[in-house]
Amino acid sequence: MQLPVSSSQQGTPPEVVVITGASAGLGRATAREFARHGAHIGLIARNRERLETAKAEVESLGGRAIIISADVADAAQIDKAAERIEDELGPIDIWVNGAMTTVFSPFHNISPEEFRRVTEVTYLGNVHGTMAALKRMRQRDRGTIVQVGSALAYRPVPLQTAYCGAKHAIKGYTEGLRSELLSEGSRVHVTIVEMPGLNTPQFDWCRSHLPKRARPVAPVYQPEVGARAIYWAAHHRRRQLYVGISSVLSIWGNKLFPGLMDRYLARTAVSGQQTHEHADPDRPDNLWHSVDGDPGARGRFSNEAVTNSSQLWMATHRDQVGLVAGVALLVGASLLGGNKKRQPRRLPRRLR
Repeated sequence: MQLPVSSSQQGTPPEVVVITGASAGLGRATAREFARHGAHIGLIARNRERLETAKAEVESLGGRAIIISADVADAAQIDKAAERIEDELGPIDIWVNGAMTTVFSPFHNISPEEFRRVTEVTYLGNVHGTMAALKRMRQRDRGTIVQVGSALAYRPVPLQTAYCGAKHAIKGYTEGLRSELLSEGSRVHVTIVEMPGLNTPQFDWCRSHLPKRARPVAPVYQPEVGARAIYWAAHHRRRQLYVGISSVLSIWGNKLFPGLMDRYLARTAVSGQQTHEHADPDRPDNLWHSVDGDPGARGRFSNEAVTNSSQLWMATHRDQVGLVAGVALLVGASLLGGNKKRQPRRLPRRLR
């Protein structure tokens, strides 16, 4: 996927980017992607040790970073983080809302406190980030907010009702916000990148009430695929971007055949989100507090995760794809017309 030339390569000031959930998984991969283009990045997450490592990675790739340990569920912490980032790095150009958490559990087994916490982090954490970004971007009348969405916002699956509800809520308020910005003529852009199942560490440290170890819904993509999509979306005024053919099929399948999708997922998605390995009921999880250690961006499913998406390439090259398709149609029509002209005329029956 061809990406824009970085601002530093063009001789302009480096972009200032904020990424929440930046210490691991997709957020970590996204930080690396922006760093390769020379961005100055504010990295926000709870675990300071992992943030320090992420900062070192950013700087080794040519970017600059500051780290802020904060919980996105606390709006005051996020606004204070934004203030510090602008003080040290300059006006924020791009804000990526990537922080999330989940609980794998049948609905009847999840507690109200667990459901609330998933909602506060995944949904309200996104809202808090957007509020902090808009507070600064609207007065300058520029900037881009990237919402890390999910195909599960359109087609929820069993065992992740809290997470699916939070992602659905992100989609809802973002679309309302986009209309508000259009109404006032604002040049601030808000986009959603709808993710498929990604190979991130969340399946090892999320809370789970399942008998088997949790896993992403197949097919699985490496987080770098999602990171490239986020970078592209941050530099193109597309209202939304689907990542992976599985996202496209899930979203459109639910639009066309919602009842069929209900029954299909009832048969496949419970076992499809669990491996054959027994879960450790005593392992630590990150619902309330961060987990020690630094797994980086990728999880334990690299043996099946793919590193590229043809669908994403086509989605980000629509003009070229349309041009090629148009030329192919013209060539096909020309060949068909030529064949018709070369066919010999048959004499009327009475002249044979």
